[in-house]
Amino acid sequence: MNEKLTRQDIGGLIARLAVGGVFIYSGLIKALAPAEEFAFAIESYKVVGPQLALIAANVVPWVELWAGLLLAAGVFTRLTAGFIALMLVFFELLLGQAWLRGLEITSCGCFGAAGSNSLGQEFVQNLALLLICAAAFKHGLGFSADRALEKHEG
Repeated sequence: MNEKLTRQDIGGLIARLAVGGVFIYSGLIKALAPAEEFAFAIESYKVVGPQLALIAANVVPWVELWAGLLLAAGVFTRLTAGFIALMLVFFELLLGQAWLRGLEITSCGCFGAAGSNSLGQEFVQNLALLLICAAAFKHGLGFSADRALEKHEG
């Protein structure tokens, strides 16, 4: 049975790969660096103390990495896209509160300690990722492991 290739399928695949790729990269770069670097960035938001920041710095990169891998592969596509969207909303809340409070954030921690854009630029970048993530949620089942499994079972 030949499945017709649609623009939506291609767009969904591109959206999955784009958002998944960003999360793979973000998680990997932080997972390979000392956790204390990311913990310092987390602490700069003045929302949690040093101990909780270090726990988050050890957990968040792996969550980002695995979520990115699952989305890129199209495994639990809608669930994973929804989860990543929730993470992006949470990141937006953190960035927004820091921005509104006028906190001096030298590294947002988004892509490790290697520097970052302004909070406003990171905020806009995350909004763009959120929109792309919505496309992955809505149209990302084409060319996915989910779809292949569905066909195999059907």
